[in-house]
Amino acid sequence: MNNRSPAGRLVIISGPSGAGKSTVVRRLLSECDLPLQLSISATTRAPRPGEQHGEDYFFLSDGEFQDRIRGGDFLEHKEVFGCGHWYGTLKEQVATGLNTGKWVILEIDVQGALAILDQQAFSPISLFLHPGTMDELERRLRDRGTESEEAITSRMETAHREMQSLHRYQYEIINESVDRAVSDICQILKDQKEKQRCSKS
Repeated sequence: MNNRSPAGRLVIISGPSGAGKSTVVRRLLSECDLPLQLSISATTRAPRPGEQHGEDYFFLSDGEFQDRIRGGDFLEHKEVFGCGHWYGTLKEQVATGLNTGKWVILEIDVQGALAILDQQAFSPISLFLHPGTMDELERRLRDRGTESEEAITSRMETAHREMQSLHRYQYEIINESVDRAVSDICQILKDQKEKQRCSKS
């Protein structure tokens, strides 16, 4: 499998839960003038109402997922403890996008991002998104109104650990404003594209 494409790039957008990754990525896909494509993850959980195989996730059985792990088909994978479900990024999904010139975005947690960065596969552009302060992160988690006190405490403990990995990323994006975060990321990617073009000329 070809791990590099002359045109496409892998873009990792990562950060703690509550940083606003999904909102920023959704806006980036619709507003940034680059051939962006969101990577579709694989999971063993059942589809939720309205979700489609191959569009929202690749829905695999436990056996299929384990077979893919043994086959080395994942860039990264993990089991979500407490739920018993597995999630992972398929190498083929990323490589296919890159080989057609797409800039493939992985919206991923820090654990998964570090696993990919450790492999040094696909020469990713890595961006760490966070809200600026831990107090602001906690406020956003509480404003969701969907988290128990125990869940918030757990997420904050995880976020503290994840912030220690900020130095592993190329770029830090403080998501105080979604508009600004989207604009900053899009400009970074365009700058990277220009560098890529110049390096070939």
